[in-house]
Amino acid sequence: MTDRTVADLLVERLRAWRVPRVFGQPGEGVALIVDALRRAGGDPGFVPSRQPEAAGFMAAGHARYTGTVGVCLATQGPGALHLLGGLYDARLDGKPVVAVIGQQTYRALGSGYQEIELPRLFGDVCAQFLRTAALPEQVPYLLDQAIRTAVSTRSPTCLVVPHDLLGQPVPDGMPHPDGGGVLASAPGLPPARVLPHEAELDAAAQLLGAGQRVAILVGQGGYGAADEIVELADRLDAGVATSLLGKPVLDERLPYHTGVLGQVGTAASAQLMAGCDTLLMVGTNDPWTGYYPMPGQATAVQIDIDGSRLASRYPIDVPLVGDARETLRALLARVPQRRNRDWRGMIEGAVDRARTECAARAEERTGRLNPRLVLRELSPRLPADASVAVDVGSVTYWYARHLQLPPGVPAHLCGTLASVGSAVPYAVAAKFASPDRPVFVLLGDGAMQSGGLAELITVARHWPEWPDPRLVVLVLNNSDRAGRGGEPERGPDSAFPADSAAVRTSSAELDRPAAPGMPTPAAVRDGDVPYAGWARLLGLHGIWVDRPEQVGPAWEEALAADRPTLIEAVVDPAIPLDAPEQPFADLRGLTADGLAEGAGSTALRGRARALRERAANGADLV
Repeated sequence: MTDRTVADLLVERLRAWRVPRVFGQPGEGVALIVDALRRAGGDPGFVPSRQPEAAGFMAAGHARYTGTVGVCLATQGPGALHLLGGLYDARLDGKPVVAVIGQQTYRALGSGYQEIELPRLFGDVCAQFLRTAALPEQVPYLLDQAIRTAVSTRSPTCLVVPHDLLGQPVPDGMPHPDGGGVLASAPGLPPARVLPHEAELDAAAQLLGAGQRVAILVGQGGYGAADEIVELADRLDAGVATSLLGKPVLDERLPYHTGVLGQVGTAASAQLMAGCDTLLMVGTNDPWTGYYPMPGQATAVQIDIDGSRLASRYPIDVPLVGDARETLRALLARVPQRRNRDWRGMIEGAVDRARTECAARAEERTGRLNPRLVLRELSPRLPADASVAVDVGSVTYWYARHLQLPPGVPAHLCGTLASVGSAVPYAVAAKFASPDRPVFVLLGDGAMQSGGLAELITVARHWPEWPDPRLVVLVLNNSDRAGRGGEPERGPDSAFPADSAAVRTSSAELDRPAAPGMPTPAAVRDGDVPYAGWARLLGLHGIWVDRPEQVGPAWEEALAADRPTLIEAVVDPAIPLDAPEQPFADLRGLTADGLAEGAGSTALRGRARALRERAANGADLV
């Protein structure tokens, strides 16, 4: 017998898998694992979160920024419940995460104290693998399977370990179970090369080569394939749009890059989809199907490593299961050069108009600070080695349209689950993954209150360990957590100037009548927080801006700071989000109701044909 326990054995197995760190909140059910992690001397490390929900998002963020499995830790009961948000985030966006959950001791099971039926609770989100260990010799095998399954299926998995099992001693030469069962496993999973069959590649190449007006839609599955996408687009004179998650994949300065597609996107991307007759989808599951071409308008090829996602958003003529980069290379060897300068010229014209419009909107004078300007001023200052985390809300619109990412800069957000409060945990994970790179967090005041304030304590605890201490948090404060607007209120102890523009206008806001059924501005303002002041209380740098001329210097001050910085920008909540028009919106809602039998389909085909002809002649479709 040795002094090693099952908790030590679990940590040793994580080390064998080269897991660099575990995110979690200490608690009774996992206290022995936390102690074992500390005894391990930082290999793997342990990053304690302020709340278990943040630990789940940190693990999902680690998987996003590193491409490797993220591991989170929570105790039974409420700790396990709070992990669900991060695990569903990983599931919906296809990221490998392993949750290690503590459980009541065996002798206490059934007592009802902090007891939740964990297999039932996690049965949906961790459907690919969910097991409870009962014997010491099971632990390394089950952990191997949990990690291997998470990586191979790009999904969250779960291992439940009762508290009394964690404390059991582990004998040297641990025996296999009796009865002939052998639990043999080893860490490691080499990456696979996944390619479609030759016949499907030939069919896809023929379809793409026959296209007159080709559009390419790129999602997060296109990471690492930027060169191949650009080469194929040039060969076909195609235009390129991206999903929100695919925004960082390509150089956004390309003249035929129309930007993000969908409600948060650009008119140029809507025009691209409205006019195309051929569509190539690369690693995308973009849900904004209202902005796709009309069904039947375009022939389509889709590339995705996950076959279950093929043809789930648009009718596909040639589905290709494979790695994006490898599949595109195989297609390039088959697709002929096809020139259509009229189509490419139309796309580039739409891109120029969209960029000019974005610049003009960012420069508009508004009642308070224009949030578009705040993001636009960051673009020329964003370091080439930065990482970006974006939260959910109006900031997503400004990020999608007004922040131009340098090539190669990773940017992530909770794309499919769209959970508010995920960006700061993402940023913590990104900073631990690359402590020598600056990290930028973009979020609104509502998201900052949804966990960001607490996890800023985590940042304050760890930033002296980072070679590059810069972690810049932008809070767009419009006091609009209910989507209605309000006025930031500053007291004498807020460490902000009492004669600022925002404070001077507060009396006028108090006199403004509220809309029927909505709270008065004063009621909304009661929940406001001095975000920059909170950062200063934690020993970080805090900057407060409320005028356009302050924005650029604020970004430069944050980049020059010797510690993490929070920029609180007091912005106008009345700025419209302005979703781009859907060229086919009138057709998508067309039904037989109110129309003669068969008239709907005839009108649909006629309208779609007219729009395609206008697109072919270079007409504006939006």
